[in-house]
Amino acid sequence: MRGWIYAALAIAVWGVTFASTRALLADFSALEILVMRFSLAFAALWGVELLRGGAKRGSWRNEWIFAAMGLTGIVAYQFLENCAIYYTNASNVAILVSFGPIVTAFVAKAFARGGQFSARLVAGSLVAVCGVALISLNGMVEFELRPIGDAMALCAIASWGFYSILLDAANERGISPLAAIRRAFGWSLAMMAPFVAWGMTESGICALDGSFAVMLDAAANAQRFADPVNWMNIAFLGLLASAASFVLWSAACKSLGVVKTTVALYLTPIVGVVFAATFLGERVTWLEVVGGGVILVGVAIATAVKGGVK
Repeated sequence: MRGWIYAALAIAVWGVTFASTRALLADFSALEILVMRFSLAFAALWGVELLRGGAKRGSWRNEWIFAAMGLTGIVAYQFLENCAIYYTNASNVAILVSFGPIVTAFVAKAFARGGQFSARLVAGSLVAVCGVALISLNGMVEFELRPIGDAMALCAIASWGFYSILLDAANERGISPLAAIRRAFGWSLAMMAPFVAWGMTESGICALDGSFAVMLDAAANAQRFADPVNWMNIAFLGLLASAASFVLWSAACKSLGVVKTTVALYLTPIVGVVFAATFLGERVTWLEVVGGGVILVGVAIATAVKGGVK
């Protein structure tokens, strides 16, 4: 039960991150948001470790796991998903990314000991994907494949699949979720440093419609950092969506297993719809209601699998 509570809390936060990110994109590039978000998260987790008796260095033999977690779960996943939205539409990305649990189960089966690829898991996931499609398309009658962006979305979910089994490896070695996630954040920031340097150049500023731009103008920076709403969104993404939720997700995976926990991600669109209706005043359509019901049925089928991947 504790594992499900941790997963539910993380999903509740991740379900509303799109609104905060969308608001920040009016003043900041996607790269700037990622750097600020995970820098704040890294500092917060470091501070928590210091309050708990100091950040332990740990064994260097485990450092490759943290570096690989930072590469797959943060740098690759975040950038590929952002780039995918540039080359295709958001509904395509939402639908393709919803295949994450199936991909995670496949990766775990191929690379992790004891990984199982259950027919009920696949069936439940496919039902949930249909629900995600209903919410994402929401009345659209055409679904147009766009190879470059769609391939990036698929690579993004593959990256998350590898991140999941690396997270499982860290849990199996007895590394605390807080320490593992903090180190992964540190490595991801180091890996993003070259992108920051490139974003200061003319090529970086123009790349993907400014997604990699890094603002150096003092007047412009003073204006956008003077907005308290921007600071609230940065704090939400850094402290809750990154620091707290990644640690909670790691703890949930340790308790429930990575595949079973990943299936719970199907609930994220439902949280997004409820948040938009409650706080943004958006109207809930009947397709969204039906889609939410289909997702719940799919999750119920998938999580009923016995002997899932730990």
